[in-house]
Amino acid sequence: MANLLSIYERVITLGEPFLEKILANRLERGKEDSVRLSERKGIPSRPRPSGHLIWIHAASVGEAQSTLILIDAMEKLNDGAINVLVTTGTVTSATLMERRLPSFAFHQYIPLDHPAWVATFLDHWKPDLALWMESELWPNMLRGIKARHITAALVNARLSKKSYALWRMGKAAVTPLLSTFSMVLAQTEKDADRFRALGARNVKNADNIKYSAAPLPYDDMALSTLRVATDNRKIWVYASTHEGEEALACRIHKRIKQHWPDLLTIIVPRHPERRDDVAAICFEHGVKYTLRSNALAMPSPDDDIYIADTLGELGLFYSLCPIAMIGRSFSKDGGGGHNPVEAAQLGCAVLTGPNNQYQLQLYDDMRDSSAVIETKSEDELYQALHMLFDRPQTLVVQQNLSRQFAQKKAHVIDSITKDLLPLISRMEKRDAA
Repeated sequence: MANLLSIYERVITLGEPFLEKILANRLERGKEDSVRLSERKGIPSRPRPSGHLIWIHAASVGEAQSTLILIDAMEKLNDGAINVLVTTGTVTSATLMERRLPSFAFHQYIPLDHPAWVATFLDHWKPDLALWMESELWPNMLRGIKARHITAALVNARLSKKSYALWRMGKAAVTPLLSTFSMVLAQTEKDADRFRALGARNVKNADNIKYSAAPLPYDDMALSTLRVATDNRKIWVYASTHEGEEALACRIHKRIKQHWPDLLTIIVPRHPERRDDVAAICFEHGVKYTLRSNALAMPSPDDDIYIADTLGELGLFYSLCPIAMIGRSFSKDGGGGHNPVEAAQLGCAVLTGPNNQYQLQLYDDMRDSSAVIETKSEDELYQALHMLFDRPQTLVVQQNLSRQFAQKKAHVIDSITKDLLPLISRMEKRDAA
């Protein structure tokens, strides 16, 4: 077990042709950017800026949203006198970052964990501070960070019961990796205990940074246009759907439509490139639909389903709809749930299915404040929606509970920034010396 990391490094080194095939396959499936594919091998597409560079790594969209909160806080702390490199591994998250990063921050794709590609990446960027979000730990990258004495912290760290059990079996390898981090800021006390048990140092329960996210942006004109197009209709949104959930939305829609014929269901697929699959599902269920990506087409009065297959407009639909069902909680892949706080911030009554283990703390906190309605089956989801449509006053109460919960939790970032301040100060002192 002690030599497990060395074995891993050797296997990955010899497996370079296999990694090349993985990239080629992902490129064919639209999961890589053909223009920037070399970044996945550690080759930069731009020069390193002069001055301090803070590197934040986020695996995909959910974590990338959290980086925006952290970047905003660090800008205020440093009066903008920093540069920030953000890395992610998905095309969707890269698109989000390109749209929303401030002028002093920029995006690159994280390289695959090949030792040579990692070395090329680190030797070019030479970050002064590395902040890794949540729990994606790549052994060769972490070993490279440690070998170069780069100060690092694991932020918004989480570790599920299943992952903890796996990591505990490989503790002899995991503990050296976790020693890369000078600090671990965990989402919950349970997460903190698990990291401590694995040998991490300076671990603290800092709560979830997602609570401090700015509300998702939206275009006021687009919202006004949609409100006119959907005037006086019963309306709800099934947000960030995965396979299995679009069919569920269609079935629920047909049942509720028996009571409210003007019902409009909005489906926002987590991955817009699935639009053809979602459209086919609607066709199979005999419901009329419109694709938003078709020149930003509006839903017609006789449309059942409006497929919002555009990127970066979730805030628009949370602002439009009084009720939001959060996706990947009924999906075929076993679920895990997406972030419910974004819907609560924009005044939605929030619903979820039973499988929200990836956001367990968020949902536990919301349940404690009666700010979310959990449904355990298709029938329970139907009943919850029917109740909210049937009782307008209850709907308003539920919307207010969600909004108040989000407002109460909004200042988590202040304590996280305070925790990170010694690492930032250390970076500045090292430069002065």
